[in-house]
Amino acid sequence: MTKTAIDGAETLDGVDHILGEEYEHEPVPMSARRSTFSVAAVWMGFPMIITGAMTGSLMVLGMGFKSALWAMLIGNVIMFAYVGALGLLGTRRGMNFALLASIVFGKKGYALASGLLSTLLLGWYAVQTGITGSLIGTTYNLNIVVMTIVAGLLYVAITFVGVRGLHLIGLISVPLFVVLAGWVALDSASTTTWTAIFAYPGNNGHATMSMGIGLTVVIALYIDAGTVTADFNRWAKDARGSIIATFSAFPFANLLAMLVGGIMTAALAVPNADPFRADNMFGYMNGKQVAWLSVLAFLFLYCNLGSVCAHCLYNAATGWSRILRTHMRLMAVALGAIGIAIAAGNIWAFFIQWLSLLGILVPPIGAIILVDQYVFRKGAEINQDWRPSAFIAWGAGSLVAGVVEFYAPYLSTAISAALAGGIAYAVVSMLPSPSRTQLEGLR
Repeated sequence: MTKTAIDGAETLDGVDHILGEEYEHEPVPMSARRSTFSVAAVWMGFPMIITGAMTGSLMVLGMGFKSALWAMLIGNVIMFAYVGALGLLGTRRGMNFALLASIVFGKKGYALASGLLSTLLLGWYAVQTGITGSLIGTTYNLNIVVMTIVAGLLYVAITFVGVRGLHLIGLISVPLFVVLAGWVALDSASTTTWTAIFAYPGNNGHATMSMGIGLTVVIALYIDAGTVTADFNRWAKDARGSIIATFSAFPFANLLAMLVGGIMTAALAVPNADPFRADNMFGYMNGKQVAWLSVLAFLFLYCNLGSVCAHCLYNAATGWSRILRTHMRLMAVALGAIGIAIAAGNIWAFFIQWLSLLGILVPPIGAIILVDQYVFRKGAEINQDWRPSAFIAWGAGSLVAGVVEFYAPYLSTAISAALAGGIAYAVVSMLPSPSRTQLEGLR
């Protein structure tokens, strides 16, 4: 069945011919794979953003610099292992996340996992777009709604181009971030000593965030996008390219972004600093009251957050295009419009806590896929409508995540959820053959 027959959107077939096929419904053929540099540029442009720097600032405020640094290092190593392993599956089979999930959760069951992740990423697209408009509007005394809409439309346009668009925005965003972030870190550090920065104890002289929470913060920041990593890594030509691309994001880009925010916060030691308002690298640049630097900061924010927004929207559109059997580009426009409405309506801030809460459902999904594809069913195909064993393990992992989140917050919710989900799936998969057959017969 051709894509035109699937959704009847003939005009988009012509667009695909010009901009490139996105392979929403089938594996990416080797002839269409991209260079290691291209896939790395796509990945690097995702976490190397100002939001990552804000997160690093929050961690240093809550943990003190040394403890936060350890949490950043350990958390990023865990993300490299998790995302790298999932990415290799996408590279080897050329499949996006929705197709991989179809193998593990079933050709009907995958819609629940893919739909959840795609919706979460759409929510984060709306939040980041809202942050763009809010920061630009309040800093330069411009209309927040207009600035938000302009940002949203720009980000939809980047996503519409497809994986090439993500590559191009990465080529702009990454060098700009490295130069400006490097200057902010060094300039702020020059106001004190590196000894004082490393000794910074946290906001008001004491730490309020445990190591478990710190690890959860690092992991949860990109656990959604990290789980759907196959959407990006399916474009890599080989395993080596896939691993290099993943490493460019975790730990390199993500750790660099977090360190910039952490160093600035520890160096300035502002009491009760608020990184999500003025106490961030964007506010630092504008605080210099230099015209050309303020203009550069304006362009930087649009490009930098444009990178993460386009990535989130691309993941959301890829997932929902598979579920609804339509074009990725059509879904990018439709979902982008929804995200812009949420962001411009100034209700994006109310989504943050909700999205973070739903995020506890995500780690078990990736762990189940890893256990299934690396241990129990290597090379399995899409051959069942529903696979109850995967859903039982998902439920077990999410239950453990909920217990840890509300009753043991000093532990890492994300790590606990992934371990519980993976172990539960392994236990179910090792059941005697008659019991497992009976269980799968529930489908």
